[in-house]
Amino acid sequence: MAAAPLDLVFLWHMHQPDYRDHGQHGGGTFVMPWTYLHALKDYTDMAAHLERHPTIRAVVNFVPVLLDQIDDYIGQFASGEFRDPLLRLLATDDLDALSAVERKFLLETCFRCNHATMLAPFPRYRRLHELYESLTREGEAALAYLSGAYLADLVTWYHLVWTGETERRRAPLLADLMAKGEAYSLADRQALLTYIGKTLAELVPRYRALQARGQIELSATPACHPLAPLLLDFQSARESQPEAPLPLATLYPGGRERVRKHIAAAQESHARRFGAPPTGLWPAEGALSTAFLQLLAAAGCRWAASGENVLQHSLGTPPPHAAHHPWQLAETPGLTLFFRDDRLSDLIGFEYSKWHGRDAAAHFVAQLETIAAAAPVGETPLVSVILDGENAWEYYPYNGYYFFDDLYELLEARPAIRTRTYADVLKDAVPPAPTLPKLTAGSWVYGTFSTWIGEPAKNHAWDLLCAAKRSYDQVIASGRLSAAEAEAAEAQLAICESSDWFWWFGDYNPAQAVVSFDRLFRRNLANLYHCLQLAPPAQLDAPISTGRTDHATVDAGGTMRRGGGQAAQPA
Repeated sequence: MAAAPLDLVFLWHMHQPDYRDHGQHGGGTFVMPWTYLHALKDYTDMAAHLERHPTIRAVVNFVPVLLDQIDDYIGQFASGEFRDPLLRLLATDDLDALSAVERKFLLETCFRCNHATMLAPFPRYRRLHELYESLTREGEAALAYLSGAYLADLVTWYHLVWTGETERRRAPLLADLMAKGEAYSLADRQALLTYIGKTLAELVPRYRALQARGQIELSATPACHPLAPLLLDFQSARESQPEAPLPLATLYPGGRERVRKHIAAAQESHARRFGAPPTGLWPAEGALSTAFLQLLAAAGCRWAASGENVLQHSLGTPPPHAAHHPWQLAETPGLTLFFRDDRLSDLIGFEYSKWHGRDAAAHFVAQLETIAAAAPVGETPLVSVILDGENAWEYYPYNGYYFFDDLYELLEARPAIRTRTYADVLKDAVPPAPTLPKLTAGSWVYGTFSTWIGEPAKNHAWDLLCAAKRSYDQVIASGRLSAAEAEAAEAQLAICESSDWFWWFGDYNPAQAVVSFDRLFRRNLANLYHCLQLAPPAQLDAPISTGRTDHATVDAGGTMRRGGGQAAQPA
C-alpha cells in the first residue's frame, strides 16, 4: 500500500538585530559580534546542508538589517579597517601590547559559547578556559599573568569554534589550525582573517544560487524586525490577553506609516539583492494582527505565516490538524496565511539536540507519516516547520551536521513526503484555503505579545520609544534638518523600533544579556536624539531592566532560543 502523501515546508528564519553604534562617537562600531559569528557557523552550514541535498526544498528568510550588517563586514574586510573590536584584536600584531580594557574584553568575550558542544570537545581550547578559571579564583590581578601568546591562542580558538562543521570538513586551513592547537602566529591569524572575509563575501551568493536553481524560496521580514501589530495599536495585545498592562502612552505615534516604511524597505532591499521583491513575508516574531495583514496585502504580499497558537486563539476550538492547511482572512484578499506546527518545530529547536542525530531524524519523519496517515482520504496535509535558522544548532553536537544529513537523507528516500516552498503551494493551491472567521492578534510565542509588552520594564521601554518618536515627528515637521540629516534620523528610528530590544527586558531573562541589550537600546535612543540635534533625556542614563541573577540558558549569540510555546522562557 502506498504511503499517504504529505507536503512539508521548512522555513529557516535568519535574523540578528543591528549591533552597531551609529552615534557621533560610535562611528558604526559593532558592539556585539554575533552577526558575523552566526554567519560563519550557521548561515554557511544551513546553505551547505541544502547544497548537499539538492532535492530538498525550503524557504529561507533573511531580515534586511541582517544583510546590511553582513555587507558592512564585507566592506571592513575589503578595507582592512575593522569596526568590530573582536576582529580588530584578531588582526592585532602584538597582543602583549594590549590595553587593560582590550585584555578584559578578550577574556570576557572569548568563552561565550555553548561549553558542552563548542568548548569541551577541544582539549586545547578547554585548557585555555581552565587556566582562566584558575586565575580568576585568585582575583583580578592574577589575570595579568596571561601573556600575549595566551591571548593569541584564545582569540584564534574562539573563531575556530564559531566555524561551521561543513566548513571544517571543506577548508584545509581550519583543519590545520585546529590540529596545530596552540602557539598561533600572526600569520595564522591573518590566514584565518582572510578565510573569514572570503566566507562572508560568498554567503549571500550561495543562497542566491540556491534560489536560481529553484531549490529555495527567499523571503523577508519588514526591514528592522519591528513588532508591527504593536506599532499599529498597543491594544492589539489585549486580543489574546484582555488584562495585559499597557504602556502609559496610548499608541505609538504614526505607527501605521512606520510599518509601511519597514515593509517597503524590505521589498526594496530584497529586490536589490535577489532580483525581485519577495513573494511573502515572515513577520517579525510571527506577530500578526488584522490591521498589519491589511498593510501586507496592500503592499502586494501573497503570503504570511505565524505560530499555531495564533490560529488556535482565532478559532476558539480548532478542528484537528487545523494548522496543516493554508487559511485566508476575508479582510485581506490575495494574502494566504500559513501556521507552523509548533510541536514539530519545537522538537527541532529544543529537543532533538539531546538525541542521536539518526534517531531524531527518524522520529521526525515518523511524526510526519502519522500526520499523513490520519488525514481524510483525498487530502494532502501541509506541515509548516518554522524556526530560527541559527540559534538551536550550537546545542547540537557538530552544529547539527549529522542531524541534518540524516533528516534530509530520510526525507529524500520518502517520495510521499514532498518538501515545498510557499510559492510552490500558492501556484497549485486547490481547493481554495478556508476563511478564518476572525484573527486574534498574537505571535509565535504563546500566541500572545507578552514577550514584548505588558511587563513594567517592557512598557517603560515603549514609553521611552514613544517619547523619542514624538520628538522625531516635531523636528521633521519643523524642516530644520537637511535631507541627509532627516534620512539619517529615520534610519536610526527604524533601528530603535526593532522587536529585539523589548524581548530582553524582564526579570526572567539572564542579567548579562539584559544589561547588554538594555545599554544598546538606550544608546540607540540617545543616538536618535543626537540625529535630531536634541539633548537626550536624562532618564536614558538609567537602566531599564536588570534581568535575573542566575544563569538562564541562552545561546551564545545573545538570543534566546525561540519558537512556539517554549520561546519566552529559558530553554
